Amino acid sequence: MNFYDLLLISIGLAMDAFAVSLTTGFVINKNFVGNAFKIGISFGFFQFIMPIIGWLACIRFRSYIENTDHWIAFGLLTFIGVKMLYDGLHSKKENNTLKNDLSYKTLLVLSIATSIDALAVGVSLATIDENIINAAVMIGITAFLLSIMGVFLGRKFGSLFKNKAEIAGGLILIIIGIKILVEHLFFPVN
Repeated sequence: MNFYDLLLISIGLAMDAFAVSLTTGFVINKNFVGNAFKIGISFGFFQFIMPIIGWLACIRFRSYIENTDHWIAFGLLTFIGVKMLYDGLHSKKENNTLKNDLSYKTLLVLSIATSIDALAVGVSLATIDENIINAAVMIGITAFLLSIMGVFLGRKFGSLFKNKAEIAGGLILIIIGIKILVEHLFFPVN
C-alpha cells in the first residue's frame, strides 16, 4: 500500500473523530486549548492503538468485529448524543455560557466510538501484510491533527449557536451513529 492510499484511509478514519471534535468544540468554554489537546491526544491515541489491536486479533475475531463494529459505534454515539440533547434542553444557563462537560469518562466513550472502524481496518491490514506500525502512526497523527482542528472550528461556529450548541452537537453525534449503521447494513464494503 502506498503513502497516498494510507493517507486517504487515515483521513477517512479520522472523519468521525473530526465531526465529534467539532461538536465538542461547540460546548467547551473552560480551558479550551488544554481540552482541545486532550481530545486530540485521546482520539489520536485510540486511532493509533485500535488498528494494532485489530491487526493482532485478525483471524480469530474478524467476523465478530465486522459484524458488530457498526452497532457498537451507533450505540455509543447515540447514547452520548441523546445525553447532549437532554442536557441542552434541560440545563440552566449561567451568564449565557455553556458548561464544560468533558469528563474523562465521556472522552473515553467518544474515543472508543470513533475508533472502532480503525479496529476493523487493522484486521484488513493484517490480511494484506501491511506494516501495521507505519499505518497506525499515520492513522493516529491524522486523527490527532483533524481532531484539534475540529475543536477549534467547533468553537468558532459554536458561538453562532449560543445556547443551542449542545443540542446541535447531540444531533450531529446521533446522525453520525445512524450514518455508520446505515453504511454497514445497506452498503457493506466487501
